[in-house]
Amino acid sequence: MIRITKGLMIAALFLCAASISAQTLKFGHINSQELLMSMPERDSSETKLKKVAKDLQEQIETLQVEFNKKYQDYLQKKATFSDAIREMKEKELNDLQQRSQEFEQTAQQDYQKQQAELMKPIVDKANAAIQRVAKANGFLFVFDVSTGAVAYFSDQSVDVLPLVKKELGIIKK
Repeated sequence: MIRITKGLMIAALFLCAASISAQTLKFGHINSQELLMSMPERDSSETKLKKVAKDLQEQIETLQVEFNKKYQDYLQKKATFSDAIREMKEKELNDLQQRSQEFEQTAQQDYQKQQAELMKPIVDKANAAIQRVAKANGFLFVFDVSTGAVAYFSDQSVDVLPLVKKELGIIKK
């Protein structure tokens, strides 16, 4: 079954090649990460993300300071506590530590969500420009080399990054 499938695929490729032999197949490549890094919109989103990260980090530090203060207070007075008070203080410390850990997880998720929301319009704009350039220049495929999915591209593959930067106005036309 495998030989038949491979044989059929090879035959289909030859038929396709024969049917489009009059056309020149054009392939291009781009480093989308380099493109995104060069887009001016990225700077404002990075500034917003840094502020979000700073605010979240301050909240985490506040919770940590509160925990450390209560823990030090507990250690200093532990010997004077009755069993009931000691258990209550230990429960309070455990609850505070658990809340702190939950907040850190939530903060990380919030940061990632904010990052995705801020980057989406920039990524969409870049993808639209790549598609316009590919269509305007007759590329059959444009491979993104930043994802690592391309194992090889020849020197005949055209780097469309300069064309897309020109399309976006990053490079003067």
